Amino acid sequence: MSFTRLAAELEALRGESRLRRRRMLESPCAAEVLAEGAWRVNFAANDYLGLANHPALAAAAQAGIARWGVGAGASHLVSGHTAAHEALEQELAQFVGMDAALYFSAGYMANLGILPALAGRGDALFADRLNHASLIDAQQLSLATVRRYPHGDLAALTRLLESTPAKDRVIATDAVFSMDGDIAPLAELAELARRYDAWLVVDDAHGLGVLGPQGRGSLAHCGVADPRIVYMGTLGKAAGVHGAFVAGHALFVEWLLQRARTYIFTTAAPPLLAEAVRASIQLMRAGDALRARLAEHIAALRAGLAGTRWQLLPSDTAIQPVIVGTDAAAVELSAALWQRGLWVPAIRPPTVPEGTARLRISLSAAHTAEHLQSLIAALVALQ
Repeated sequence: MSFTRLAAELEALRGESRLRRRRMLESPCAAEVLAEGAWRVNFAANDYLGLANHPALAAAAQAGIARWGVGAGASHLVSGHTAAHEALEQELAQFVGMDAALYFSAGYMANLGILPALAGRGDALFADRLNHASLIDAQQLSLATVRRYPHGDLAALTRLLESTPAKDRVIATDAVFSMDGDIAPLAELAELARRYDAWLVVDDAHGLGVLGPQGRGSLAHCGVADPRIVYMGTLGKAAGVHGAFVAGHALFVEWLLQRARTYIFTTAAPPLLAEAVRASIQLMRAGDALRARLAEHIAALRAGLAGTRWQLLPSDTAIQPVIVGTDAAAVELSAALWQRGLWVPAIRPPTVPEGTARLRISLSAAHTAEHLQSLIAALVALQ
């Protein structure tokens, strides 16, 4: 692609209100942040429990630096697998009720590792149409035959499963959908996996720490357990740190260690992060009060916007999307809130379907009732 074409393509994105830009923070992640010279209430982060700047995690990371230094020095399978990583994997598996777990440097890397390890040429992979980009990219890497079913449509998925000649089958789904905030029908998907002898891959990036008893995630929330389930949880959202893990049956986790290219050929994450995540697990276990406060915020926002122009999508999770419509209107509304000291990002295609540009309101236990009222009042004023 030539420089001329690059410039033209960028200008086209600008004209369509789809040119993305970064905003620079000058303070740690929190409910209120210093961003581009002013303090603003942050409704743009995935720090659902407010742990990203928790002193216990900072202390664990500092102790990790004192013991381990900074870098791991190599991939896990060469010489980068420390006792901190090993202890973390055991604790993560126990936390989500699985046999074993494997620690990855990011959720994107984990998903890119899972699907190609499970499915290949001649196999069939069934994916919800609203799955995260990492699962979409992973299904393409797998070289399996991919069938996408309408969002949450179990009848359509059943028809696809019944009609496939493939011997090996994989169903892949987000648990909490990152742009809609709804929860996948995990119990029904697990039953279909049993009936059609398929693996069920569950990306719980936005459920871990928030849903289920002790924050153990969407599977626990839905009361689902099955050896066919492969569970991916991220550690940079509610957990407040960085990285991800994949948990499941011990035999599958061993297979993943042998076959996941994004695990084998990547330098291990710094062990100091493993120590911080171990501290986070304890905070999530004991975080019932934080989850209760988050639930109060969700209820307050939904009640405050009821009857207004700004109708929220059905969601009981920390992700509360407001459909605006056109890209330009979503960008304009986000900018108006920014000027009022409220950071709420506009999400546009291709992240979401055409015609459904939206505000993505991310709530946190670290928010106060006053933060919520400020957002509600601003949105009411901007109707």
